[in-house]
Amino acid sequence: MSSTQQLLLGEGAGGAAPVYIEEVFSTYLYTGTGASLTITNGIDLSTKGGMVWIKDRSAARNHILYDTVRGATKQLSSNLTSAQSTNATGLTAFSSSGFSVGSSASFNSENFVSWTFREQPKFFDVVTYTGDGTQGRQIAHSLGSTPGCIFVKCTSTTSNWTVYHRSLTTNYILQLNSATSAINVGSPNAYVSAPTDTTFTVGNDSDVNASGATYVAYIFAHNAAGFGLSGTDNVISCGSYTGNGTSLQSINLGYEPQLVLIKSASIAGTEWAMLDNMRGVATGGVDAVLNPNTSGAEASPFDRVDFTSTGFNLKTSSSIYNETGTYIYIAIRRGPMKVPTSGTSVFSPKTWTGTGATANVTGIGFPSDLWIAHGRNLASQPIFNDRLRGAGQDLFPNQTTAETTQTSVTSFASMDGVTFGTDSGVNLSTYLYINYAMRRAPSFFDVVCYTGTSSARTVTHNLTVAPELMIFKARNTGSDNWFVYAAPLGPTKGLYLNQTNAAITSAGVVNNTAPTASVFTTSAAAFTNINTTTYVAYLFATCAGVSKVGSYTGTGTTKQIDCGFTGGARFVLIKRTDSTGDWYVWDSARGIVAGNDPYLLMNSTVAEVTNTDYIDTYSAGFEISSTAPAAINASGGTFIFLAIA
Repeated sequence: MSSTQQLLLGEGAGGAAPVYIEEVFSTYLYTGTGASLTITNGIDLSTKGGMVWIKDRSAARNHILYDTVRGATKQLSSNLTSAQSTNATGLTAFSSSGFSVGSSASFNSENFVSWTFREQPKFFDVVTYTGDGTQGRQIAHSLGSTPGCIFVKCTSTTSNWTVYHRSLTTNYILQLNSATSAINVGSPNAYVSAPTDTTFTVGNDSDVNASGATYVAYIFAHNAAGFGLSGTDNVISCGSYTGNGTSLQSINLGYEPQLVLIKSASIAGTEWAMLDNMRGVATGGVDAVLNPNTSGAEASPFDRVDFTSTGFNLKTSSSIYNETGTYIYIAIRRGPMKVPTSGTSVFSPKTWTGTGATANVTGIGFPSDLWIAHGRNLASQPIFNDRLRGAGQDLFPNQTTAETTQTSVTSFASMDGVTFGTDSGVNLSTYLYINYAMRRAPSFFDVVCYTGTSSARTVTHNLTVAPELMIFKARNTGSDNWFVYAAPLGPTKGLYLNQTNAAITSAGVVNNTAPTASVFTTSAAAFTNINTTTYVAYLFATCAGVSKVGSYTGTGTTKQIDCGFTGGARFVLIKRTDSTGDWYVWDSARGIVAGNDPYLLMNSTVAEVTNTDYIDTYSAGFEISSTAPAAINASGGTFIFLAIA
């Protein structure tokens, strides 16, 4: 069987089923109830094995770590030297789709984060052993590659957490429970050393190998390709960098991370820092930080790190991670990696009646990366919020205004929705709204933030296919239009999302170059690449059975648009390109039926327009009615659209 045939059949390298990061790692957020909870994160722990790390975000409580080898209820704390203890109301069970917790890991109304690491070759392994006091003892593991980092903890008595990291100088270790810099242990065989793809070596120090004591080792891989459809992608990196204390640094991982653990190896007193995109790492905004060596609650004091499409940036304003010295890190790739097969897994239209008070909006079925809100029965701004830029950083697609901080979406820290503040654009009491939640996923949708250079350049994205619709907006300047690239128009033409104009010759805004499966190109144009200006780009593509970016020629009569769907479109965006016309939006939550189809305009504050019959249902996509106006179905007119199933 050829490699192409293997991919078509869903097989990875060597004929094995492909493995994706979302199957082996999860950052899952939950709110305690004071009672038992079942956490369904899609990670098979009961048959595959693994480790769960839990931290109360709201209060100063210990980090608690459980694993399937030691068993449920057996806990350790990364910020303590204490031996293993049994907590009958902590993590109580592992399952094939997550785990269960009792009341002590579910304090009422307090917010928690859990990081789940499944055992998987070339990603993570858990090993337990009994010490024998022999220096140079080899411990077997099943990682299938040379470990990049190893945590060792004695479970039977008080001890420090010993951390081996591939980037540390020989003879040096770190301690997970301490803010101390790397420690010179005097001998390469005193603690943990010489890992191979089958073993690692321990010395005779009591922290790692006292005779008769029991130990657990958590073993992390480094750049060991074995994931994704091709089986060649890396999902975890254990690296290092040298801080410079003055200028921004870009750390290249070759992928966008979802979690980074950082520690200074040379500066005493620098805490370990855990950052992840679920709790929040805002590009140009504050970051939610937890410290594995302390019991402290979550803090968001500074703009310390930005996650990028290829790694992470260290900010000059936060020297805590960029002082002159050596730093080590563990980084885990963002998911999902698997191409979606259902529109409901990545898109949800949701109606909402405003309350005028802070509220959790749930029921969308996935963690959202983009949230678009629009008032229905009042004149109001459509609003774009996204996880990458940070909650409450509003952009208005009908205006050229810069990004503004509002009390609209105040948190993306939910597995099933967002939190609304009191901003009238999303939550005015008794008024009606429509919300569109979208999740980033290969072949469907991606978000990229970058800073302009005023020189033609490429920008990396993670859509994995060539984008067919790209929407650009300058974030920190209020004079630039929203520029739209659409594949049916080609790279020499463009549209403005905030205007009704026909397609214009874009004067090389995307450098007259079509995007590829890995990059898009920009010139020195104001809309996409002025020096020091910050930008966001929203990228869409055709994903079989999920989304369709396309074009059609109007007929003035009933016209069916085949998108390759089986249950019809739940979202439709249409723009005329050969003449003026608004950006029309329909969705199934407000109604796409054989009759009244209310619409909104992405480029306008006008309230919802009802009593129209411009588009209708059609199982393979959507149908344009003969009663539709010229802006939607003029005979001979040309149009672009985005439809989502």
